[in-house]
Amino acid sequence: MRSTASYIRIIAFLFIAYLLIEVTVESGEQSAFITQPLTWLVLGMVLLFIIAIEISLEALRSILFRSLKPDAQERYLLAEKAKKEKQFRWFKNIYLKLLDSKPVESEEEIILDHNYDGIKELDNNLPPWWVYMFYATIIFGIAYLVRFHVFNEYTQAEEYETEVAEAKIAIEKYKKTAKDLVDVNTVTLLTDASDINAGKAVYTTNCVACHKADGGGGIGPNLTDEHWILGGGIKNVFRTISEGGRDGKGMVAWKQTLKPVEMAQVASYIITLVGTTPAEPKEAQGEIWTDPDAQK
Repeated sequence: MRSTASYIRIIAFLFIAYLLIEVTVESGEQSAFITQPLTWLVLGMVLLFIIAIEISLEALRSILFRSLKPDAQERYLLAEKAKKEKQFRWFKNIYLKLLDSKPVESEEEIILDHNYDGIKELDNNLPPWWVYMFYATIIFGIAYLVRFHVFNEYTQAEEYETEVAEAKIAIEKYKKTAKDLVDVNTVTLLTDASDINAGKAVYTTNCVACHKADGGGGIGPNLTDEHWILGGGIKNVFRTISEGGRDGKGMVAWKQTLKPVEMAQVASYIITLVGTTPAEPKEAQGEIWTDPDAQK
């Protein structure tokens, strides 16, 4: 556990375990570590298992070393020292080449004649890494000039409009999955069986007392005919549920009790009741509502 290789192995195996968990656990578009918190426990157990293996290997290595004779131990230590000196030598060589700096003991070769109150100046070369980056910026500048000022591929205004359009598409896509962000302006009729069933559950819990289980109406109006007091359609029904009915004699506002997605679900369920036949329907109230968009 004291060698660099041990830490690299632990990180590598942990990363592989992370990828395997992401692939095998079904979590939709989100990460499995967000939708399934137990995956963190699995990953922690994998980490402990890997650390235990590394400790066991280190203990076995220590036992084998102690079983060697003194001269064999000395040869082993010398071999390990030589191995460490060669470790990452290629990286160290590249690093020194990119610096291209004189060692302290050789600075006398590059000292200039300038002397300011005992402060001397070294004539070091520019670091190659800086020179290469400078050349890269020149090449990038030429490519940019040709692309946007010679061939006029696209302007900043066009790029802005494209990104705004992409952002709007992304926002609409996000709103479809983030149902709690729905409001009266963005609500749409839900048709999935899961949403309708959820709306029925909300209706059964909160609406049956006034509208009856079959929607025929009691204290509240009949929800199965085509007459609506405050307008029909998903937006009007959602608004009525959220803000309440007529002042002083209408339904209370449910926006403080129900979540936006729940109001959208129960509104969609209520619309499915239109055209059904309740056991004891209440007389029609309001006016027949027709969808203006359907007329268009």
